[in-house]
Formats: sequence, C-alpha cells, structure tokens
Amino acid sequence: MTQFSHRHLLGIEGLSKQDITAVLDLADQYVDQNRTAQKHSNALKGLTQINMFFENSTRTQASFEIAGKRLGADVMNMSMQTSSVKKGETLIDTALTLNAMHPDLLVVRHPNSGAVNLLAEKVNCAVINAGDGRHEHPTQALLDALTIRRRKGKLERLTVAICGDIAHSRVARSNAILLGRMDNRVRLIGPRTLMPGNTDTLGAEVYEDMEKGLEGCDVVMMLRLQRERMDGGFIPSEREYYHRWGLDPAKLSHAKDDAIVMHPGPMNRGVEIDGILADDINRSVIQEQVEMGVAVRMAIMDLLARNLRAKPEAVYA
Repeated sequence: MTQFSHRHLLGIEGLSKQDITAVLDLADQYVDQNRTAQKHSNALKGLTQINMFFENSTRTQASFEIAGKRLGADVMNMSMQTSSVKKGETLIDTALTLNAMHPDLLVVRHPNSGAVNLLAEKVNCAVINAGDGRHEHPTQALLDALTIRRRKGKLERLTVAICGDIAHSRVARSNAILLGRMDNRVRLIGPRTLMPGNTDTLGAEVYEDMEKGLEGCDVVMMLRLQRERMDGGFIPSEREYYHRWGLDPAKLSHAKDDAIVMHPGPMNRGVEIDGILADDINRSVIQEQVEMGVAVRMAIMDLLARNLRAKPEAVYA
C-alpha cells in the first residue's frame, strides 16, 4: 500500500524522498490508465473538489479539473477574478465561506507567497498548492520529476540545469528542492539580476555563463520570463536576453548528447527557447510534461483522499 501521510500538499519542502517516490509511483499507474479508453475511476467518488485560482492559469487549472473528473470527483471552478475577494473579502472570510460548503479538496493558486499555507490553517479540508507567489509550485516539480524519471530511467545522480528567471520562479525553487532531495546535482543559470539572494539555501551551483553551466548536463530546464513580477530593468532587452540566455542548438551542444529539454510553459519562443528546439521530438519533453501533469495531480488527490477517508477526524481537525 502506498504511504503518504500528509494532510495537505503545500510544498516540496515538507516531503521526504519516500513521499516523492510514492507520488511518482502512483502517477506512473495513472499515466498508463490515461492512455487507455477507460480513463476514469472512482477514487474521488462522492468528494467535492473546488479549484480557486486567484491568478489566471490555463494549463494548471485545466489539468486539475481533468484530474478530478477522471477520479470521479464533483469539480467546481470558482472564478476569483469576479469573486467577493475583489469586493474586499479577506482570505480568512473566504475560508469561513468555504468551510460552510464542506468541500473535501481545495486547489489554490495565489499571487502572494504563504497565502495557501494560511488558507490551509483555516479550512476543514485537504489543500493543494497550485502555486503561491515566488514560494512553491509542488505539483509542477513532481510532474517534472516524473517526466525526467520516465525519460532517463532514474531520478538520482543526474546533472540538471535550471535556466533563466530564477528569482521570480516558484517552479525553480520547488524543482531545486526536489532534485536536491533526490541526490541530483542542480545548477542555476541566468543573469545576476534574475538570481535570488538565497541560492545557498537551495544547495545549487550558480552560473552566469550559459555555456559553462550547461557543460555535461543531463537535463536542461528553461523558465518563463515572468514580466508580471518584474518592476524594473531586470534584462537589457529580449533580443539580448535570448542571445545570452535563450536556449538554442549551439548552447545545447555543451550539454550531453542525450540531454532532454524542458519548459513549464507558457513559452516565449525566440526569447527563452528556440522554437525548432522546443518542437524537437528527440530532445524536447515539453508535451510529455503536460501529460505527466494530469497523472501527477490525479496521484496527489488520490493519496490525500485516502488519508481523508482513513482518518476523517485528523483531516478535519
């Protein structure tokens, strides 16, 4: 029986190697199931899943919605852009309102770091962090890990480069924590203006030179330039950024011959990554990442639901 003893999934930071492996092993089964004609199960039958996205998201919200429906949950998407929050309702008031609805699973994306953790303390259900500010995006790191493991046949002793806008990226933070926990060598590559000040806490090597940083890498993970989180001149120009830090065949040639290319999306082609490279079926696993996302989110919700049903008094404490 798969063991995952957590009430919520708020970040990678609180997960052990065993927890990560448990999620990926179950997600592997859901990948296989999703490739058959019979994609649905009853793992969440009778449970209510509410998706609350305070930030716009297409792929993550759609992925959670599909995952919940395939597991048999009653899924509701709350439009937070037109909700009472916009009228001045506090996060605590929102939590009280949600408690009155008695949901079982709450999926939350929020622009402020720590907001999802605060909500988890106030609601009587399992909470999944779908991304909060610059803090964490745990399901993205887990789906990236599953993609790597399936393509490379392992998730340890690999050299992984995370490149680009590290400072504003919750994806980079969650991936650095997960990959480090699974005994991989992590490199952060990007301009100094887009590098956070706490890289030492992530246990990663830092490079400003793209070619040196990619030398001998097994995995090259590109990041989106998050202009909505920038309030100054972080990069000289998109053209200059692409020249120095955008992934193209010449820069990728410094990595291993069988290195895979990743991107969490949405991509800015010709800025973060060469379009031809993004579509190269021999190197790019970007579409596989999308597929793995549904399976990983099914696995997480399944595991949290098992805990809910096994110990409802603990989950609803």
